[in-house]
Amino acid sequence: MSAILGLNINHPDASAALILDGRVVAAVMEERFGQRIKHDPSFPEHAIRSVLAIGGISAAELDYIAVARDTSQNRAAKISYVLQNPISGGMAAFEHFRRARSDLGVEAQVALACGLAPDALKARLVNVEHHLSHIASAYYCSPFDGLTAGFSYDGSGDFVSAMAARCEGSRIEVLDRVRLPSSLGFFYTACCQFIGFDQFGEEYKVMGLAPYGEDRFAEAMRKLVVTHDDAWFSLADGFFGMHRGGHDAKLDGDNRMKMLRLYSDRWRDLFGEPRSRTEALSQRDMDIARSCQVRFEEIALHCFNRLQHLVPTSQIAYAGGCALNGVMNARLLRETAFDRAYMQPASSDDGLSVGAALWTWHNVAGGGERFHMQHAYWGPDHSQAAMLRAAEATGAPMRELPLVQVPQAVARLIHAGLVVGWYQGRSEWGPRALGNRSILADPTKADMKDIINAKIKRRESFRPFAPSVLRSAVTTYFEQDVFSPFMMHVVKLKPEWRPRLPAITHVDGTGRLQSIDRDTNPLYYSVIECFGQLSGVPIVLNTSFNENEPIVDTPQQAADCFMRTGLDALCLGPYLLVKGEHLHELANACMESSVALPS
Repeated sequence: MSAILGLNINHPDASAALILDGRVVAAVMEERFGQRIKHDPSFPEHAIRSVLAIGGISAAELDYIAVARDTSQNRAAKISYVLQNPISGGMAAFEHFRRARSDLGVEAQVALACGLAPDALKARLVNVEHHLSHIASAYYCSPFDGLTAGFSYDGSGDFVSAMAARCEGSRIEVLDRVRLPSSLGFFYTACCQFIGFDQFGEEYKVMGLAPYGEDRFAEAMRKLVVTHDDAWFSLADGFFGMHRGGHDAKLDGDNRMKMLRLYSDRWRDLFGEPRSRTEALSQRDMDIARSCQVRFEEIALHCFNRLQHLVPTSQIAYAGGCALNGVMNARLLRETAFDRAYMQPASSDDGLSVGAALWTWHNVAGGGERFHMQHAYWGPDHSQAAMLRAAEATGAPMRELPLVQVPQAVARLIHAGLVVGWYQGRSEWGPRALGNRSILADPTKADMKDIINAKIKRRESFRPFAPSVLRSAVTTYFEQDVFSPFMMHVVKLKPEWRPRLPAITHVDGTGRLQSIDRDTNPLYYSVIECFGQLSGVPIVLNTSFNENEPIVDTPQQAADCFMRTGLDALCLGPYLLVKGEHLHELANACMESSVALPS
């Protein structure tokens, strides 16, 4: 047996993954454990112990430890940057060498995290370049074997912001890199910061805000980031301050990621004064968001079309933080020659651990067997006994049902207007709740979005909620036929359905689609199917099971979230709980769920 531990360390979204004989066995983010800090950059000791426990092996049995960073790469570009920018470049160089030194102790850190002596591991350390790990995470998890284009784009990693590759069989051939200071991810984050979303990982808020604005700043955005006929893109000199080192993997006193300001004072000449976080959003801010999103899509389309000329195929596998832009993902399928695209569910930096490990399997360990990631449920599960303890500790009214009756009962509660916490099986890999750690509600109720925002999520009102829909029903309700099991595409609903599905229809008529296949999650599929039989619409509103925190991991965390928020009901495995005022709905749902719904 070949055992490979993949790691994303000294970087936001720290994570661990375990690959046994070329197959993903477990993958988790550190943020779900320990201090439960979003985008936690801490050494992923809890995640390491979790994946090893799931795989049933000890750290002493590992053959390789694959780290998604290779500080030896792109040295010429780094030296050139330091020479041209002696102050900021010197800080970046210091950070580079600090990280290089820290990597030397990875094996010892893994051993200590697992309660072993620092020299107890036999595993060989393998460093894999950041963006190569991203591409590997997508391609090696994809169903593609023939010629496939590989792409990665984000803020930065190993002094690179984008990478293009030719993939075929077990081989990934790097064709080109976009090196710093040019970065499409930094451009998007700078816009995010300028309109007051200055915390790490808030780019999705700009995507959600963009439909409320007009493309009033198109000319300014074209000035900030430029495309080239014979190249990829570049950022305008003097408008961005980036890569000064030392801060991108540290926390402030409130356990939030520290972020350097990526826009320069020259932005005031283009847009006026930046918005502070506490100020109300203005139409100008919405217009900046819109123009930012439009320009991002223009640059991304340019890159994907250029890539298709370099790798003439209809298949693409891609990753990186920018790959979480669901609007662009759907547009790629509509407007480029790529009609088959694959992204695994953790396309941001959490997915690096899977990519580094799978690259090591194919290129170092000598493995040849390919693996296709068809679902996202690679985290831990918890026993029914743990669920019962957590349920009983709430003191809430509770019923235990045969698991086969649970979907019907939950569907009836949703149809009655209740908001339900849904906790089943193994946790999802990546930033999305995909049907095992979800909050579910009726998408047909006009006030449901406001209810969830006010009572549970306590977040900005402009942010949309996602629809989970049976795969076979996608073309009935949506204009674009996309299989999106990992909620990676934002597509338009058909006009006639938008008024009937107000809770999941964004202001521009779109929804962040998750299409559900019975084979990958039969229990969740049954909930949606039963709700469809009751309502006539096989769609449920799905949002992550949390309240301004990482998604819940344990049954106790789920129960705590249920009790402290306005959630009406909670389903922990076979246990169904409600707040006291919903005892009547619980009794009806459980009684009627013993009788099969009409087909």
